[in-house]
Amino acid sequence: MADELGDEWWEEPAGDAADNSEPAEEVRESAEESKGKKKISSDKPKVKRKKEGKDCAPREAEKDDSAPKRKRRKKKTISDVLANKAPTAGTPDDMQKLVLEHFGAKRSVIELEELQIPDTCFVKANDLTHTLSSYLKEICPKWSKLSKNHKEKSSVLLLVVCSSAHRTLELIKLINAFKADTKVMKLFAKHIKIKDQINLLEKNVTHIGIGTPGRIKALIDQEGLRLESMKYLVFDWNWRDQKLRRMMDIPEVKKETLELMESGLIPACRAGTLKIGLF
Repeated sequence: MADELGDEWWEEPAGDAADNSEPAEEVRESAEESKGKKKISSDKPKVKRKKEGKDCAPREAEKDDSAPKRKRRKKKTISDVLANKAPTAGTPDDMQKLVLEHFGAKRSVIELEELQIPDTCFVKANDLTHTLSSYLKEICPKWSKLSKNHKEKSSVLLLVVCSSAHRTLELIKLINAFKADTKVMKLFAKHIKIKDQINLLEKNVTHIGIGTPGRIKALIDQEGLRLESMKYLVFDWNWRDQKLRRMMDIPEVKKETLELMESGLIPACRAGTLKIGLF
């Protein structure tokens, strides 16, 4: 049978082999093309995407730079307010108002009545035309006689209360035209021990005391300064410092002054033995 057929039955015809090889070659070509595409795509530089959150900040900053910035309003200080106001002289009503505001929430109705200062306790206030010496001469017309008769130690006839040690030294110079031969003592805490001041008051007759409310109150509390002989209490009310503040515009000084008033000065005023002046 093999001889009759003439061809080897197990051999495939040439045409059929060629036909079968074509799809294999096509597969290879397609695989190579896909590899080439992958290489081309891998050669392209990778572009990093920026996160949305990071883009927002600079854009907002650009908007802020281009837009006009709103100016914040500065809080007005005491100096700013007072700089635009004409100075006005202090009055007895100002003192009364401060006393009631300070002690109003801390005292009973009966106690507040005891802290009220009668108008008769006040002498004429400075109208901003006086020097310290001329003002004292006006409110103390009998000073010469009073000073000669004053013999008590640990006491003063005239007490001037101001805001600072530096201001105390200024007032001591300004009082020269009034004091004559009387003895003046500075009453402040700076560089001076309270024991030394008590000793000086005990050993010498002092006519005029000038100082700060904190130290004066401490002297009264420790019985280094007695109030029996005191006739005049003058506050350096209208003077303003470099920041245009009066003594009662400074919270610490205001507090110490009102506490000083409560520690025996207001009772003396109500008893009629002490007069108050606002310089």
